[in-house]
Amino acid sequence: MRRTDIVREDGTWTGLSLEVRSRRRPGLCLFSAERRLMLTQGEQPVLLASVAADHCEVEFWRTDAYRSVVPPLRAAAGRDLAGRPDRWAYRFAEYLMEAPGGPLHDGRWLLSCESPLLRGNYVRQEPSEYWGEMVVEGHPHGYIDWFVHSGSWEILPLRPMPDHRDGRVKAYRKQAREGTLAPVLLWWISGLDCHVILDGHARLAAAIAESTTPPLLHLHRTADGDEVAAGTERARERYEAELARFAELRGRHGTAVPDGAAIAGASLTRDIEGLHTATRPTWAWPLPGGQAEWGRVAHEVTAGTWGTDGSP
Repeated sequence: MRRTDIVREDGTWTGLSLEVRSRRRPGLCLFSAERRLMLTQGEQPVLLASVAADHCEVEFWRTDAYRSVVPPLRAAAGRDLAGRPDRWAYRFAEYLMEAPGGPLHDGRWLLSCESPLLRGNYVRQEPSEYWGEMVVEGHPHGYIDWFVHSGSWEILPLRPMPDHRDGRVKAYRKQAREGTLAPVLLWWISGLDCHVILDGHARLAAAIAESTTPPLLHLHRTADGDEVAAGTERARERYEAELARFAELRGRHGTAVPDGAAIAGASLTRDIEGLHTATRPTWAWPLPGGQAEWGRVAHEVTAGTWGTDGSP
């Protein structure tokens, strides 16, 4: 895995680009069959989902089979890496590559501390209220609301969220107050239009209980090498065309017209940065056996609660 820091012009670290090779299919794999989705970890179904025919919601069923891709984190690590999302990103990148049940596969990924969730609290709700609303409820069965919450980047836990009485949550609440809480690791799945929690269920619960914004690391696919190369070439051509336009204006109107380097250069920087950070759709593999196989698995893991057509 090749890793590259993504840094703004002012030197602010915003993410870690991951170029993954020789991993054709991930251990935590998303399969699709028409409007049905199945997330498996190894051979075990973790999440079954059925998109409504009117595309207003997604029914889901969790199986309690998910196992975190991150080993238990010690409090000392939180103190040592407090305020350093870049160092956490490198550590989590190692865990993601080493874990046999992780979501990484061939291509480019971004592990960023700048999740859209951090910009979504438009009405300035208290952190406990906002983050509590972002968590999709229901276990083992529930639904993701695409009608009211379309584009809000909700969070779907892959196992039940612990409550404030849980021992882990109590320990993490102290870290949340101290500012030493390790990031919650999220994976954006475009087919669900929401995140899933890869690690940090108890840490997120602790942040909500303390009404504080949780530190996040947000994982998503980005453009592959061919797309980056082609986009970079187009950006270069636009840059050169803009410089030529300014040169023509300067020839007509004199040196009062700027040479355009600052304007065109800033645009070039934004275009290239976007190629390395923009979100791309999550890959899903065709489910062997198609919808019939999805129905068989759904009937088995839900003890017949879900019909073969995906309706509860």
